[in-house]
Amino acid sequence: MTFTNPRSSEYPVEPLFLDRWSPRAFDGSAVPPSDLLTILDAARWAPSAFNSQPWRFVYAVKGTPDFDKLLGLLNDFNKSWASDAGALVFLLSKTHLLPPGAQDEVPSYSHSLDAGAAWGSAALQASLLGYAAHGMTGIHLDKVHEVLGVPDGYRAELAFAIGKRGDKAKLPEGLQARETPSPRKPLAEVAFEGTFKA
Repeated sequence: MTFTNPRSSEYPVEPLFLDRWSPRAFDGSAVPPSDLLTILDAARWAPSAFNSQPWRFVYAVKGTPDFDKLLGLLNDFNKSWASDAGALVFLLSKTHLLPPGAQDEVPSYSHSLDAGAAWGSAALQASLLGYAAHGMTGIHLDKVHEVLGVPDGYRAELAFAIGKRGDKAKLPEGLQARETPSPRKPLAEVAFEGTFKA
């Protein structure tokens, strides 16, 4: 399977950032546990406010009963393609933290942001290992805590599929044309010097 990346950057960023994208076509092979744990280990080194490390991961490898359990927490659209992923991971974040010197936990303003940094690190490490990762917020939020045994005080952020890229012909017809790296807005539309511009 050959692949041509149509992306280009405005400035000399590392190719890793352009090469990482979120396909939906996976080849159905399981991710070896050592590779999956390497990806999650990279994620835990993400930055976080007060070094609170609010991220928590619940994972399962293809071919296990836990994989089917996690797959059942995806909406039907995501289930239609993520069933061929080699692993599924649910990312949760702890909503409170204990600031240095404090006696009691306080609400964390940045728990979701910090968890997002961990997700980004996981996606980049997956790419470095030759895998693809695709994040999804199309999950059954009303069931995640009960099915995964998550206590109060944690927010379900997203699920992500990891695996080796597969043939896009396996996807439903409507998704095949979308199986390419997405473009990005020009830098001038998202980065402003001194003052926000709408």
